[in-house]
This record gives sequence, C-alpha cells and structure tokens, in this order.
Amino acid sequence: MALEIAREKTFTRTAMKAEMLDAETELKLAYAWRDHRDEAALHRLITAYMRLAISMASKFKRYGAPMPDLIQEAGLGLMKAAEKFDPDRGVRFSTYAMWWIKASVQDYVMRNWSMVRTGSTSSQKSLFFNMRRVQARLERESETAGVKLDKHQLLQMISTEVGVPLRDVEMMEGRLSGSDFSLNATQSAEDEGREWIDALEDDGAQAAEIVEHSHDTAQLRTWLFDAMGELSERERFIVRERKLRDAPRTLESLGKELSLSKERVRQLEAAAFGKMRKTLENQGGEVQSFLM
Repeated sequence: MALEIAREKTFTRTAMKAEMLDAETELKLAYAWRDHRDEAALHRLITAYMRLAISMASKFKRYGAPMPDLIQEAGLGLMKAAEKFDPDRGVRFSTYAMWWIKASVQDYVMRNWSMVRTGSTSSQKSLFFNMRRVQARLERESETAGVKLDKHQLLQMISTEVGVPLRDVEMMEGRLSGSDFSLNATQSAEDEGREWIDALEDDGAQAAEIVEHSHDTAQLRTWLFDAMGELSERERFIVRERKLRDAPRTLESLGKELSLSKERVRQLEAAAFGKMRKTLENQGGEVQSFLM
C-alpha cells in the first residue's frame, strides 16, 4: 500500500512538470497527428495533458478503485480524445479531452462497482454519479425550510432534479441501499467535523483551470506512452480497437480478423494490460530515483 501511494505521488509530480502548451502549439500538434500521423506530436500532446487525466482520475478515488487503474483508464480516455479530436472545430484540446477522460473513468467505475456490474443506461449512469449528492442537497434544503419529506416525495424530487424517470430513481435507490451511509456523518474523530459530503465531486470545471494556469515547462515522457511502446504491434492493435474506437470492437470480430479464437484475443488483451501495468510500475521506480 505504501509503495502504491509513493508511486501515485511520483506520477502526479511527473505529470505536473510537463510543458504547458499554448493554443497555437496545441493546434500545430493536433494537425500534425491528424493529417500526418506524427507520433512525436501525439506524444507531446498527450504528455502535456496527462496531468488533466490524473486530476480527473483522482476525483473518483472515493468509489474504491485503485488509483493506478483509474489513471490507466483516464490515460486511455486521453488517447481516445487525441484520436478523435478535430482541430478545425475551434475548441481547445483540453476542453474536448475532459469529456473523454471523464467518460472513460466513469465507465470503469460502473463496471467495477459492487452494486452495479451490468451495462447501464445513460439515466442509470447519471443517477449513479449524482443521486446521493442531489439527495443530500434536497434534504438540507427541506430541513432548512422546515419541511419534512417522506421517501416517495424525496425520490420524486430527485427524479425531477436529475431528469430521469421515477422508476429509475427507485431502482437505483435499491441497488445502492446496501452501502448507504449518512452523507452528513463525520469521516473520523480526527477530521474536526469534516463530513463525507464535503468529499463529493465538485461540478465546477476546476481541472481545466488548473491545466490552463500551470507554468511547469520541463518535458517528461509519460508512463502511458512508455507502456504502449512495450506492446507488440498485435497487442497495440487490440488495445486500440477495444479502447480507442467510438464503437469498440468485440472479441469475436477481432478474432475473425486475426484468425484467432475469441478466448485467445481476450488473453492477448489481458496480457497487454499486464505489460502496461508492469511498465508503469518500473517507470515509477526510475522516476522516483531520478527525483531523489
């Protein structure tokens, strides 16, 4: 555990030392990658915004997933954003990338949450990440106004607030009830009254502001590019097709194209992520030694 925490801090420090791209440089790199498939330009673009991926990943630590896994998913979202980004649309890459990074991390959390393991609709996803925050706010507001809400009234108000059918709210309430606790409870006696609700995600776009105002200029290679570089061409192909497409391909379709069984493709995919994780760990030690 201590080693994982040390590595997490090392990755964060490394990302925060990456260069800050101005709009003109960012645009040139985006065109170089889109029009000429310039991998050096892609590397520089992703390296500069890896801090954004880490910042976004850190907001989801409270869901219990290991931080290295969250960072890996955020990094994959960042790569997908670079793959799909159209510089002709006149928006900053950081603004565009935030959506892909957040979507990638949220999908990972949903797949691994103990109460939500199956595929979820967009309304279920919205509820999963917003229901308790909205519920806590509505309860506080009703208490301040001296109004006592019964459970049905509260769920109906959540339905209206989030914009989903009442039946979806009732379903999610049941799925999350097993791990419920008071959001107004203090985290520990040492926290001087700090409540769990204070740890909920802020809806403000603070991550983008942090990226835009960072003045670090040192260029460092990111763990994500190193990890991808350790894969074979076939493994990189599988990772791209499974993670970097708008509509990820199935194991069966890849198996047919590669003349492999569905199970073999799954094994190759698992091995590829194992290699990426190992490279991540090795790089962490090297960077830590360098910094020390």
